[in-house]
Amino acid sequence: MTDLAMTLREFPSHEAVAESLAAKVTSVLGEAIETRGRALLAVSGGTTPGLFFRTLSQADLDWAKVVVTLVDERFVPEDSPRSNAGLAKANLLQGKAAAARFVGLYRDAPDVEEAAREANDVIDGLGLPLDAVVLGMGGDGHTASFFPDATTLPQLLATENRKLVMPVHAASGGEPRLTLTMPAIANAGFIALHIEGDAKRKVFASVTAGEKLPIRAVLEAAHEPVEVFWAP
Repeated sequence: MTDLAMTLREFPSHEAVAESLAAKVTSVLGEAIETRGRALLAVSGGTTPGLFFRTLSQADLDWAKVVVTLVDERFVPEDSPRSNAGLAKANLLQGKAAAARFVGLYRDAPDVEEAAREANDVIDGLGLPLDAVVLGMGGDGHTASFFPDATTLPQLLATENRKLVMPVHAASGGEPRLTLTMPAIANAGFIALHIEGDAKRKVFASVTAGEKLPIRAVLEAAHEPVEVFWAP
């Protein structure tokens, strides 16, 4: 077993987990708007969050006061089918949520290092901490672009890192990437981990049992207990 500060919520279906997670994020963002007049949300890409995005897009929120950014991004333009920005715009920034302001990580720069420097300045200007972060997890235990084979993984996971966005080079990640660093994620007011399927449940169980994969580093560093949303 584990003494990690986290809550595991189990749901019977893809639809049920999307509804519950959307309701929770809506509540968190609504409280932020009420408290300080605005809300900051960071979301992840991949194949899992599409239905959650579409459900959240119909939430009754003052979306004009919400800024949506990304947990990580491939170094590809938004019109690429591999772009997380493209995924978010097509699924989340629709309906009621079309009024939100979107701030992506990709920059049209000569290389990913320059893009990361520019994105770092933009994210820094948003006025963190983030109110809500929704993470995913790969079968290798990575979250954000914290790949186990990333060349700079120790720096990405360092809680004292002063950078908010860094470039990532990892063979398992394909093209170069940009990612929020550990402090940007761990300091959020609410962190959800959205995973689906038995294979990922087994990976997560191994992590909570002690296996040192990147997602465990987030569970250990998070200022608030991570809420895990899982469905088969």
